[in-house]
Amino acid sequence: MKILIVGSGGREHAIAWKIAQSPKADKIYCAPGNAGIEEYAECVPIGAMEFEKLAAFAKEKEIDLTVVGMDDPLVGGIVDVFEKEGLRVFGPRKNAAILEGSKAFSKDLMKKYGIPTAAYENFDDPEKALAYLETAEFPIVLKADGLALGKGVLICNTLEEAKDGVRTIMLDKQFGTAGNRMVIEEFMTGREVSVLSFVDGSTIKCMTSAQDHKRALDGDQGLNTGGMGTFSPSPFYTQEVDEFCRKHIYQATVDAMAAEGRPFKGVIFFGLMLTPKGPKVLEYNARFGDPEAQVVLPRMKNDIVDVFEACIDGTLDQIDLQFEDNAAVCVVLASGGYPVSYGKGYPIEGLESLKGKEGVYVFHAGTKKENGQFVTNGGRVLGVTATGPDLKKARANAYEAVKQVTFEKAYCRSDIGKAIDEA
Repeated sequence: MKILIVGSGGREHAIAWKIAQSPKADKIYCAPGNAGIEEYAECVPIGAMEFEKLAAFAKEKEIDLTVVGMDDPLVGGIVDVFEKEGLRVFGPRKNAAILEGSKAFSKDLMKKYGIPTAAYENFDDPEKALAYLETAEFPIVLKADGLALGKGVLICNTLEEAKDGVRTIMLDKQFGTAGNRMVIEEFMTGREVSVLSFVDGSTIKCMTSAQDHKRALDGDQGLNTGGMGTFSPSPFYTQEVDEFCRKHIYQATVDAMAAEGRPFKGVIFFGLMLTPKGPKVLEYNARFGDPEAQVVLPRMKNDIVDVFEACIDGTLDQIDLQFEDNAAVCVVLASGGYPVSYGKGYPIEGLESLKGKEGVYVFHAGTKKENGQFVTNGGRVLGVTATGPDLKKARANAYEAVKQVTFEKAYCRSDIGKAIDEA
């Protein structure tokens, strides 16, 4: 098979690495890709939002399967464009990707179908949002309605902070058009857990659990980022939690989307909060998480191409999804100053020392090659993943691997997976 991946981050590198293991994959392309993905795929200089160019390329190269990794093209309707051209593509259509594309939509869906989530109100008028805050309890959470690179969520401890947040989102448009509408919801306490799942429109198969670290600094301090690291499985995701979520959240969401005439095919990412009152949905994403994919896919036993095809064909019930009985930890190496401002073009040293090392995987996010040398080209530069028989060993292996890689102003959190010590 000829397979095209759409995207350019660490998630797409992990997907390319996993697809390359399939005996079905004869040739892999990635648009636009990055320097690390070139090990497995031929990178093509077409942007992820250039739908017509991508479809034309897929037809020209007789691509058998396209896998869309990124949220923007999915929410923008790339799957609809490809299907119209008779091309086989993995991912939700535009009317289903709205599950991630509009937080207001997803909250209303959960409310309508009784799926556990935080109490909330939607606003498209900043004055009404400000008035609502006068009667709210604090802390409180403000969310830009649309896509904001994982950064459009503000946790506000006081009324003044919240008022500033409304201005930031809706008036100053710090997150662009994502802030045309906003959700204000109650602040939930508990452990966060991420569960990614494959969906074929009616059947859902859950992957192993994971936990992300969104904040830039140790101790969950600093600004929200796209993710500074993750571990899998979560020791807090017990069998009891799993059984509750399967009954009241996972299948309920798939059924709700089908009932709304928006059947979902692809990956649903469930962001959960394990509250004292039980698991509740924090957010949905309509694709693999990044960096969650970097710990979940290395533990997956199945040929991922078989799973992609089953989702497209509606035969996911025939797939026995299996994961290794081990653990994985991913530590993100970022450029100093991320997520605000940072330099680019710094040479990356030490990657060769990890190449081929069993149980260690380096997934490129913000890199490029100059004169044969990997250099930094983004905020999140690399995801260094390591496996082990348990989480503590995987964590030790990951940080040992991180020590081998250097570049100017490199930064990583030192406490990824520290929560496992409390489990």
